[in-house]
Amino acid sequence: MISHSGLALLVTLVLCGALPAPLRAGDGPAPLFLAGGDLSHLALMERRGVVYRDHGKAGDALAILKSHGLTCVRLRLWTASEADAEKDPYNKGNTLAYTVALAKRVKRAGLLLLLDFHYSDSWADPAHQARPAAWDGLTFDQVEERMYVYSRDCIAAFRAADALPDYVQIGNETPMGFAWPDGKVDQPAKWPQLARLVAAADRGIAEAAGARKPKTIIHLDRGGDWGTTQWFFDELILKQHARFDIIGQSYYPFWHGDFAKLRICLGKCVERYGKPVIVAETAFPWAANGRDGSDAKPINGLAAGPDGQVRFATELGAILAALPDHKGLGVCWWGAEFNAAGGFNFDGFDNRSFWDRDGNVLPVVDALGALAKATR
Repeated sequence: MISHSGLALLVTLVLCGALPAPLRAGDGPAPLFLAGGDLSHLALMERRGVVYRDHGKAGDALAILKSHGLTCVRLRLWTASEADAEKDPYNKGNTLAYTVALAKRVKRAGLLLLLDFHYSDSWADPAHQARPAAWDGLTFDQVEERMYVYSRDCIAAFRAADALPDYVQIGNETPMGFAWPDGKVDQPAKWPQLARLVAAADRGIAEAAGARKPKTIIHLDRGGDWGTTQWFFDELILKQHARFDIIGQSYYPFWHGDFAKLRICLGKCVERYGKPVIVAETAFPWAANGRDGSDAKPINGLAAGPDGQVRFATELGAILAALPDHKGLGVCWWGAEFNAAGGFNFDGFDNRSFWDRDGNVLPVVDALGALAKATR
């Protein structure tokens, strides 16, 4: 439910030109702007009693987002067993069966699907990229084959369920590679191995998808760090000639610096590599985190709150819209479904979500929906 102040802010931003301008005749076609969120734990939150509301009325979270103009949902995928997921649903629960079932809901809601392969039994991030435990003890050639087979079989499962992803991340936040130790680029000799793992995953995805192959994304966590971004993609693209479609970046303003750093990084990605870019993860608080006081100070000059979320999302959209040749593909909000009623420790991200503590949808979804509408 958008507040009066949030609605007034959106109107002001549109009138002032802060939102991306609609395409003009002669601009050429643009891809649909991916305005969405990561809702990987949605089914878990629902099972824990979280209720999602719009204008005070309980409803399906995906339908609510669709009605506000959002276009995409991101879902992560882990390699954990169903038995492990049952014991630890928060850290192991995004299994193939769970994710396929949720992906079917995404598709039925009329939303695009971005699938995020972690290639790990649990969370993969810059400091944690452990390959699946079932792959331990294998030679590199065997790991490469497993990468291909696993990617192929997973995509085949989504396709069989009429939930074929539109976009697929080959790894999650991988500035030092993924599927460690095999794909860890801690020495020059490991780069060819990482490139082979990317190629194996891409081959599996393509084989299972057929004519409707999803666009592939390589995702870093360096939205404000052009130096590391250039180091990584110069190696992977220019030297190893890895093939993929889109560069993804995480951008959390409380960790990755100001908007100027993001603008520079995304702009140079497009200029140097010619690929579209997506802000694959981001977030901004609708309230300061009460546990540790984080988010209490303004971030990029914006105070925590619903209006701060709207302004933050709008500025991201403006940065992406300014990139040449429609290369700014979209924004995906992380932890969009988190709610303290779910009973987990979200490290403050339950205060950076799409819904408030009472489950009421926040004005930020209208801001993101406006970004998508501006490119149609």
